[in-house]
Amino acid sequence: MSTVHQSDPKDRPARLTVGVVGAGRVGPALAASLQLAGHRPVAVSGVSDASRRRAALLLPEVPLVPPADVLQRADLVLLTVPDDALPGLVQGLAETGAVRPGQLLVHTSGRYGAKVLDPALRAGALPLALHPAMTFTGTPVDVQRLAGCSFGVTAPDELRLAAEALVIEMGGEPEWIAEENRPLYHAALALGANHLVTLVAQSLELLRTAGVAAPDRMLGPLLGAALDNALRSGDAALTGPVARGDAGTVAAHVAELRRHAPQTVGGYLAMARATADRALAHGLLRPELAEDLLGVLADGAEETDRTDGTDGAEGDAR
Repeated sequence: MSTVHQSDPKDRPARLTVGVVGAGRVGPALAASLQLAGHRPVAVSGVSDASRRRAALLLPEVPLVPPADVLQRADLVLLTVPDDALPGLVQGLAETGAVRPGQLLVHTSGRYGAKVLDPALRAGALPLALHPAMTFTGTPVDVQRLAGCSFGVTAPDELRLAAEALVIEMGGEPEWIAEENRPLYHAALALGANHLVTLVAQSLELLRTAGVAAPDRMLGPLLGAALDNALRSGDAALTGPVARGDAGTVAAHVAELRRHAPQTVGGYLAMARATADRALAHGLLRPELAEDLLGVLADGAEETDRTDGTDGAEGDAR
């Protein structure tokens, strides 16, 4: 059964014309989702060939126009550009008079709250920060994945109902994030999702090196179970040689990684140390076993520093 809340009809925004500034992977998917809810995409801007292809795939027959024209045509504008480009874009749109009073201006950056839209607010726009906690592919599957997806939402109090209604209409679940907590919220998501991709990609490469013919098939059930256990039980789900205090096994791992994939040693040691600290703090790793384990990790870090041509202090500061 779906957990998506149904908003009261009186709280739902009127049918809106929708524009997208920045046809990356996110904007066209959100606009397509809003279209399913009855809103009408009317304009999209995109520069690269990939952006144009995404717009044509997800928003067929919606014209490609410059950003200022998007704002001219749309009641609701999605600003879906990279985080670092957002402040300059908002400032530029406000200074050139592109922003219209009463226009809903929505950005999808995880890093920023609503205050980054202050220049547009002063021009009369209604600012919303709606960040979908989801990874996007730039294909129609993204629209389906929005069902039940949490959105980090930051908005002025008077716009909370409108923000909630838009998220629900896209199939999402609003999660309210205070303005001052946006950077921490975004760091938490990046730590979990972005680094997971790196770890999985490294694991796939190592399994291929070890002669595994179908590493994806091997990892799928294992990682799925590990993720499910972690979400259900947190640190109680920790397992493996680090949590058990198997110092000899960890030393063998480090030696093999240094031989076959030296670029992975630093990450392995850092994650092993973090795992050991959490296992100790939660009583999973026995203190009498931790000493040898932490010694192995320290020796591995020192060897990495020597290999990199740095001393221990410099290595710790990186």
